[in-house]
Amino acid sequence: MKDYGLARITACSPEVKVGNPTFNAKQVADMVRATPGSQIYLFPELCLTGYTCADLFNQQSLLEKAEDSLLWLSEQTDPNAFVVVGLPVKHDSSLFNCAAVIHAGKVIGIVPKQHLPTYKEFYERRWFAPATGMETKTVKIGNAHVAFGIDLIFEDDNHPGIIIGIEICEDIWTVIPPSSYQALAGATILLNLSASNETVGKAPYRRDLVLNQSGRCVAAYAYASSGWTESTTDLVFGGHCMIAENGSMLGETEKFQRSAVVIADVCIEKLVLERERTSSFADNKRRQAVPFRIFRVALEHRGMPSTSGYPTPIRFINPHPFVPSNARELDERCKEIFGIQTRGLAKRIEAANINRMVIGVSGGLDSTLALLVAAKACDLVGRPHKMILGITMPGFGTTERTKNNAVNLMEHLEVEQKTIDIRMAALNTFCQMGHKPFGIELEPYYPYQGSAVEWLQNEITKLPPELHNDLVFENVQARLRTFFLMSHGFVVGTGDLSELALGWCTYNGDHMSMYNPNCSIPKTLVKFLVGYVAESEVRKFAGGDPGNMLYNTLVDITKTVISPELLPVAADGSIRQSTEQIVGPYELIDFFMFCMIRCGYGPKKTLYMAEHAKFNGEYNRDDLKKWLKTFYARFFSAQFKRSCVPDGPKVGSVSLSPRGDWRMPSDADASIWLNEVDEA
Repeated sequence: MKDYGLARITACSPEVKVGNPTFNAKQVADMVRATPGSQIYLFPELCLTGYTCADLFNQQSLLEKAEDSLLWLSEQTDPNAFVVVGLPVKHDSSLFNCAAVIHAGKVIGIVPKQHLPTYKEFYERRWFAPATGMETKTVKIGNAHVAFGIDLIFEDDNHPGIIIGIEICEDIWTVIPPSSYQALAGATILLNLSASNETVGKAPYRRDLVLNQSGRCVAAYAYASSGWTESTTDLVFGGHCMIAENGSMLGETEKFQRSAVVIADVCIEKLVLERERTSSFADNKRRQAVPFRIFRVALEHRGMPSTSGYPTPIRFINPHPFVPSNARELDERCKEIFGIQTRGLAKRIEAANINRMVIGVSGGLDSTLALLVAAKACDLVGRPHKMILGITMPGFGTTERTKNNAVNLMEHLEVEQKTIDIRMAALNTFCQMGHKPFGIELEPYYPYQGSAVEWLQNEITKLPPELHNDLVFENVQARLRTFFLMSHGFVVGTGDLSELALGWCTYNGDHMSMYNPNCSIPKTLVKFLVGYVAESEVRKFAGGDPGNMLYNTLVDITKTVISPELLPVAADGSIRQSTEQIVGPYELIDFFMFCMIRCGYGPKKTLYMAEHAKFNGEYNRDDLKKWLKTFYARFFSAQFKRSCVPDGPKVGSVSLSPRGDWRMPSDADASIWLNEVDEA
C-alpha cells in the first residue's frame, strides 16, 4: 500500500453451525490463518451465532457465548489484521444486530444495523432494534468499554487513504444506504456483512447493487454473505461474496460452497484521485451533516512478497484497458463507439451544410475507420457516398499492398476517388528549401521530371535503414498530403488518440482537419472497430459471402503493419518503417496512457502494474522501462500539438482534447516523471 496504493481485502463466507458460537469463531479464525497477506477480513452478518437462530436470539446463553467467542477470536487473530464479524449485542436494554471490529488483539468498535427487514421472509424486528444514532456511545464487551454506534469509521495511520466504513445487509438495499454518508465522510473502503438468501434472479440484482454503490460512492465495496450451512428450514443462503471498486467487479465467489473466499487488491490511490477530480462528490460532501467518530488504527503492510520484494497484486490488471476481453462486450463496445462517431460526423454534415467530404485514404487502419464512419454518416443523413472524395497520395514509402487496399476500399464503398502522387511535389519542395534528403545532392537534376522521382526513389531505397533519419523528408510529405486534401474541401481527420498522446503526427500536417471522428479512439481499439464494421455492417448484409471483396479488403487492412509510410520501402517493396519499432508497441502505449490519464498513476506504479499485466508480447523490465520513458518524453513534448486539435467526439473515459478532459501547459517539465522511471 505504501509504495503502490493497494489494499488487500478478503471477504469470507465460513461454514457455520446455527447456535454454536464456539464452532463458528474457530471457523473464522481458521479462515483468517488460511488466507494470510490481507489487511482487511470481512465475514457475514451474525456469523458467530448463525443468522437463522430466530427466537434463540432471546436466549441469554447464546448471547453470552457469542460475546465469549468474540473475545476469544480477538486473541486468536493476527493483531495486524482488521477483522469484521457479525453477532448480536445487548445494549441500552435492546438487542442489536451488529458488526464487531477486531484489531490489535482486541475489539475496538461495534457498529449496529440501522435498517431491519421485516417483510416477506424476513422478521428481524422480532428480535432486534434498529440503530438510530441515539444509543449510548460505548458498550461493555468483556471487561472493556468499546465504542458503539452508527457513526464509527476507521482510519489507518500507516497508509493515508485507507478509511473504512461498515454497514449491514439491508442497509445497502435502502434508498440512501449508510455507506453513502460514510463515503462522504471520507471512507474509501465500505464493508457489508450480509445474510442474503437465494431466490430466482436475486443474485444479479444483488451484484448490481454492490457495483452501483461502489461506483456511486467512488469506493471499494466488499460484501460477504451467509452460506448454505445456515438453517434451511425456510430459506437457502448462497455464500455470495464480492469485492468491487468504483463500479468494476474485482472478484466474487461461486454460490453454494460450504465455505467461500474472495481476495482482491483495491487501488486506494485511484479512488482518492477520482474523488479529488469529481467536483460533484465534493459538492455532496459539503451538504452532508452526519458527524462521524474516527477511530485510528495501524494496519501493517501484509502482502505476500514476490521475487522482486513487492507483493504480486491480486486483481486483474487488464493489459488492454480499452479493449474488452469478452467477445460479446467487445462487439457492444464497438457498436456503441461506431454509433457515436457516425452521429457526430452526421451532425457536422448537416450543421455546416457540407456537400463534399475529403478523406486521405492510405490503406491503413485509421483512414479506413474514418472512411467507414463517413460512409455511414452519409447513410444517416440520406446523402450518397459520392459526396465523399477519397484521395490516396502515394509517397516514397507507399507499398503496393496499402495502395491497392486504399483503391479497393474506395471502389467498394462507391466513393469518388482520386490518386495524387506527392513525390514530385515533395522533390520540388526539397529543392526550393535547399534540403538534401538523407544527404543526397539534388541540384543537378532540376527542373524535375518523373525520371528524377524514380531516381531519388531508387537512391534512398539503396540506403541502409540506419541512415533513414530525416524528419524534413517525412514532414514535407505529411504537410503536402494535408495541403492537397484541404484544397479539395471539408477534410475528415483520421488520426487516433494514441498518436495524439505521442505526438506521432506532423504539426499542421496529418494532425489537422475540419472534424476528426477518430480523435479519442486508442490504436489498440481501431482494428477491432474496423473488424466490427467488416462483420456487422458488411458481411452481415452480404449474406456471409466469404468472397465479398470489401470484407476481404477490410480484413487485410487489419493485418497490415502500422506505418505512416513516409520513409523508403524495402528493396522488396515491403514496409520498412514500422511505427511500433520507433515509439513502442501500441499495447504498451495505450496501457501507459490509461494508467497516466485515467488512473493518475505515476511512473513507478505504472511500471509495477505493467510488470503484472499479461500482454500479447513478451516484455522484460528493461523493455518496459525503455518504452515507458519514451512515452513520457513524447507525451510531454507533444502537448503543443494537442493544444490545437480539431473538433471530434469523446467516446470513452480517456480524451486528450484541450476543450474536454486534458489541459496541460505545452512547456511543462517532464524531468520528475523521467527520473522516476530511471529510479524505479
